[in-house]
Amino acid sequence: MDIRTRAVHVANRPTGGASRPLSVPIVQSSAFSFDSADDLAAAMGDPEGVPVYGRRGNPTVRALEQTLAGLEGGAAAMATASGMGAISGVLLALLRPGDHVIAQQCLYGGTYSVLADLADRFEVEVEYITGEDVGEFERRVQTSTRLLYLETIANPTGQVPDLPGLLTAARRAGVVTVVDNSLASPVLCRPVELGADIVVHSTTKYLGGHSDVLGGVTVFADKDLHHRVWTRAVEYGSTADPFAAWLTLRGIQTPPLRMRQHCENAEAVSRRLAPHRSLPVGTHHIVRAYEQWVTGTPGGYPENYVRIHAGNRSAGSERPLHEGLWSRSGGGGTAPPGPWLVPTPQRPPVRRLPFTQGWLSSGPLPADPEAGRGLAMDA
Repeated sequence: MDIRTRAVHVANRPTGGASRPLSVPIVQSSAFSFDSADDLAAAMGDPEGVPVYGRRGNPTVRALEQTLAGLEGGAAAMATASGMGAISGVLLALLRPGDHVIAQQCLYGGTYSVLADLADRFEVEVEYITGEDVGEFERRVQTSTRLLYLETIANPTGQVPDLPGLLTAARRAGVVTVVDNSLASPVLCRPVELGADIVVHSTTKYLGGHSDVLGGVTVFADKDLHHRVWTRAVEYGSTADPFAAWLTLRGIQTPPLRMRQHCENAEAVSRRLAPHRSLPVGTHHIVRAYEQWVTGTPGGYPENYVRIHAGNRSAGSERPLHEGLWSRSGGGGTAPPGPWLVPTPQRPPVRRLPFTQGWLSSGPLPADPEAGRGLAMDA
């Protein structure tokens, strides 16, 4: 079934009788009663069984999990209170002292912080790679390597790793793979179909899509891995709230429409910036090549960052060409990019400028958006 169709047919199990509600009901209950102690005991250890206690499962949250598992092509999913709840839950559930992790160099800052903390306090060895060379990964694999962590599109730098090549190499090496697919969404890329074992999302971004709900989800390629993580992660307390799950389900019905507009807008901006004298030669064509590399579908850059050269500006001082576009950038909120671009020991200074082109059409762009920024367009 086409993903545009799947997005509007959310998981909604019948409640009995001849009809069912078209909208998933909000089940705002912290606990559920049973007629027998045996039924209660059986349900306690089953992540897909009937709900027992809100932290371990809820019908509204379950509908969100089943919907996202279906959209990503996974076997099961676990919803969390935030994207970092999903990421932290996976890392804490799967890693032990002495394990070795290989991670993409350009990572979301929160993910980098968790990995750094695991390395500092729990003696988990973390090595970073560019993500653009499969051989670089293969040279670093050890007998203790347990995990490869990647982002489909790095937040916020926009780097795109060689996802198909790295996932294939990791599978050959017997390494579990985790891919953060927040900025591509399952509309544009489904890592499970490329061989990923686990996909994480901040549903706050494009899946929720309205800047009014925090959430996360972990999608698993197989149920055994889901159960392995679930038995630990439910005890960490990052369970999704039923009302937040319901808001996310509402948003999930429109990503195919919204992502198409994001792509069209980004494509329009990249064409406009293509002749810019400050841009590296062929930047527009690089953008198109990246898009095809990840999604295999031509027609627009797969996300809301158009990477343009920032001249000699120091990292952390860069600003978007048109700050107004940050206010409605597809669910990511209103935060400016400055703090995200501060380099870390593993992440070199960024000399790319995120240009957010979200729900707005490209029409409202000022006639001279580069005025006062030293980025005048060529005539």
